[in-house]
Amino acid sequence: MLNPETSDSESAPIQGNPISREMGRRKYAYHPVIFVLTFFSYAFFHMSRKTFSNVKTTISEEWTPSFHNATVCETKPDSIWNTRNMFSSPSAVEPYLGILDAAFMISYAVGLFISGIVGDRLNMRYVLTFGMCSTAVMVFLFGCVLEWVHLYNKYLYIFLWIINGLLQSTGWPTVVAVMGNWFGRSSRGLVFGLWSACASVGNILGALMVSAVLDYGYQYAFLFTSAMLFAGGIINFFGLVTSPRELGLPAADEDAKGTTGAGDREALLSVQEESDDDGQPTVQVSGGPRPAINFCTALLLPGVILYSLAYAFLKLVNYSFFFWLPYYLANAYHWKETVADSISIWYDVGGIVGGTIGGFISDRFERRAIVVIPMLGLAIPSLFIYGNSPANLTINSFLMSVAGFFIGGVANLVSAAVAADLGNQGPIQGNTEALATVTGIIDGTGSVGAAIGQILVPVIQRALGWRAVFYLFMICTFLTGVCIFPLFVRELKDICSNYQYSWHRGLRRRQPRRGSQEDQAVWE
Repeated sequence: MLNPETSDSESAPIQGNPISREMGRRKYAYHPVIFVLTFFSYAFFHMSRKTFSNVKTTISEEWTPSFHNATVCETKPDSIWNTRNMFSSPSAVEPYLGILDAAFMISYAVGLFISGIVGDRLNMRYVLTFGMCSTAVMVFLFGCVLEWVHLYNKYLYIFLWIINGLLQSTGWPTVVAVMGNWFGRSSRGLVFGLWSACASVGNILGALMVSAVLDYGYQYAFLFTSAMLFAGGIINFFGLVTSPRELGLPAADEDAKGTTGAGDREALLSVQEESDDDGQPTVQVSGGPRPAINFCTALLLPGVILYSLAYAFLKLVNYSFFFWLPYYLANAYHWKETVADSISIWYDVGGIVGGTIGGFISDRFERRAIVVIPMLGLAIPSLFIYGNSPANLTINSFLMSVAGFFIGGVANLVSAAVAADLGNQGPIQGNTEALATVTGIIDGTGSVGAAIGQILVPVIQRALGWRAVFYLFMICTFLTGVCIFPLFVRELKDICSNYQYSWHRGLRRRQPRRGSQEDQAVWE
């Protein structure tokens, strides 16, 4: 029996133990599967959301009376041929679309706070499967059934979209928690930076699917996305493993040290050698999992409040692009909706690249805010330039991808890698029953900001125009930086204290001497 409560010298052999190496190989074999399953699970969630934002122009036309003039024969009685007349003109639909987006985001925000707590207390595989399948049903009812039966009711649409927001909230806390259970902190910035592109990939898939089937009717876009989301839920039910401990393997950061930290030795891991029928050694990992933390404990963890407030401002900007970018392109530049849908994917491409590069650099520094603040500083001029972009497809796509690099890249980094870091720190390090709660708090607070944005965008646009909307985005980006700046200063001081520069030897990192009784150091 090997117990992590032994001293460092006693536990050191575990890293060279062939059984320990076999455990590591077994765990790493599951990494690609977990990565792909969680990646496409949330990509399908976002694909279903993107479908609605990409058909707004078509829905506006469907919900208003058919156009009649002197050269078109007017069908009589008009009430029969225009039963979907919920609004007098397409411009009157715009505030209602904003209300739908805001209702979705408010319910989504409320659901995130709840889903994070539920995900830490129930099997996350069941929670994710339920969320995906039930969301697929709601999307199918909203986009397909109501159109097929010609049932047009403002309140019914809002009700279904609120339920959709609540159900979709089960996705993000659970997939981030599952990824956090499998991937350790040392590579989390790069891995999560790449993995958090799942939202952008879902946006791209949704945009491409809408542009492919929109000419046949917007309801078919909802049909395909809901079918794929439902199928993904079934696959997760039979194939997803939420934690290495379900397979008798150590959690992500436990095997990195060969033992847990000094403050985390209480019943986290015990390794027992046994023999199977063939005489080969097997490994059993046991230990009582610590109980899930409550909401207040998670909220008061270092950095959670600041990053939550920052993400509220940032998600307002990011989700405004998500919900309104295709509509903006069609409205401001008078491009065909299918063209606007295909062009809008470049914002997500920029977000994928930005999140991956930002995550890689933050891994090298072993800090996140030190990368986030410079990206936010460059995001403000990129928003100003894109807001004044000419009506040229190539130039607009390039400037859009630059804005996506800084805005979407930071959003991916904060919502995934930072959330996972904050959910595995200090007193809760190694506690797999805490990560979903922390993720739900950060993303839930961000969704509150996004909900406010969906109300502000149409109001400001109608009163002051699209340029004023971009000024709002720049202000919110600045406020995001203000919230994170104290953490940036602290990380910068840590870096300065760990490095020394001299003209003849360059930049060197100070490392403490092991076993020294004083704060001595050696220089590399």
